[in-house]
Amino acid sequence: MSQGTKALFIIFGATGDLAHRKLYPAIYKLYKKGFLGESFAVIGTARREWSDDYYQDVVMDSISDLTESEDHARTFASHFRYQSHNVNDTKHYHTLKDLADKLDEEYDIDGNRIFYLSMSPSFFGTITSHLKEQNLVTENGFNRVIIEKPFGSDFNSSKELNDEINASFDEDQLYRIDHYLGKEMVQNILALRFSNRLIENSWNKASISNIQITLSEDLGVEERGEYYDKSGALRDMVQNHVLQMVSLLTMNSPKAFTTEEVRKEKMAILNALKDPVVTQDEDTEFVRGQYDTSIDGETKGYRDEDKVDPESLTETFVAGKIIIDTDKWRDTPIYIRTGKRLAEKTSRVDVVFKPSQTALFDDKPTVLSILVSPNEGFKLLLNNKKIGPGMELESVRLSAVRSEETVEESPEAYEKLILDVLNGDETHFAHWQEVATSWKYVDQIRKKWDSFTDSIPFYPALTMGPDEADTLLQNDGNNWIYKA
Repeated sequence: MSQGTKALFIIFGATGDLAHRKLYPAIYKLYKKGFLGESFAVIGTARREWSDDYYQDVVMDSISDLTESEDHARTFASHFRYQSHNVNDTKHYHTLKDLADKLDEEYDIDGNRIFYLSMSPSFFGTITSHLKEQNLVTENGFNRVIIEKPFGSDFNSSKELNDEINASFDEDQLYRIDHYLGKEMVQNILALRFSNRLIENSWNKASISNIQITLSEDLGVEERGEYYDKSGALRDMVQNHVLQMVSLLTMNSPKAFTTEEVRKEKMAILNALKDPVVTQDEDTEFVRGQYDTSIDGETKGYRDEDKVDPESLTETFVAGKIIIDTDKWRDTPIYIRTGKRLAEKTSRVDVVFKPSQTALFDDKPTVLSILVSPNEGFKLLLNNKKIGPGMELESVRLSAVRSEETVEESPEAYEKLILDVLNGDETHFAHWQEVATSWKYVDQIRKKWDSFTDSIPFYPALTMGPDEADTLLQNDGNNWIYKA
């Protein structure tokens, strides 16, 4: 472990916000913990004209809160080089190859290369074809490509993108990153379900009334108005994060904890998703919304955001009822909601169990809550006899929430996912078939919404969404468990 994995990272989009906030700190943590030794190097590429020294100072700044010492940080940063790069210019790839080969020899990397595409998807095909044609793909080591979302904007565009990339790289070389799959409590879902007999035996439609997934953000679109107005919450959150969590929460136990077996069971769920009913009346299974000015008037509405169409019908909120058309889950709705400018930032799952079959007590449902972020842990809401005469019940909560210190010290999602790439473990990444099937499901909703051109429901900023989201559950006799 002390020598770590040998690898050369080539990061396209090295001057961007993601690289500064997530990638450099993640790589540094892996270096500090010994998963990367001295036999590693990083080439950052982007259009800007930066020197190696300036780039290394940028890296130093990004890890300033994590460093053991100035000398340790400087030694780490010395492994970084920068090349100004036009992704469409063949000559630049020849220069990039020369630098990569030089660093490979200097740091004894053995040809292991990780290409990180942190740029617009419109460049993915161009970059991967040049990497192959200009011989940046080595024959003596591993070659792996990390791809940031969005992976297309619908099924057709994602397939076209995938075909372009597959012309140069095989599927087992591709790592489509979904940072939710790197979150500790999302990875914990399978451990919770399949290592606790109490949970495992009751995880079915006979015991569970419904499952609720809430991924809410209190921020608006910030500087992403132009991108977001073409995307919306459905494409930005549901197609990837939400449906990945749905598959983990409902998949059957894999025969073994291997990439192939986990993917097989996830795909069985995604293939079983019932076509969504999307209408403009109460029968709909998916509703949308857009944040308006807050009740106190201090937070502006979505249409007032920079680079947003003042008549935009883009949804900043989605709530839906997902039905899995299998004998095990057909009668158990999965309610999802996600949006911007909601009352609180939280990611959580609430599993609502059915009341007891006996008529002895007027009991409330048992609820298991999986807290993903910012808090991490579990809460279990149970019925308990009130102290005193009679048999009146009250709710009690069993809680196992990790301390802020524990959460702070835990590996961040990007750190774990980059380590998985170094180890060649694809379990926590989205396979093309998962991406394709998710897009086909989401495209049905998108097509319907695009035909509703007259209006969109609004909700005041910093609330939990439009009234239609509450009606969606109330029509089934249910209510949202989490109320900010």
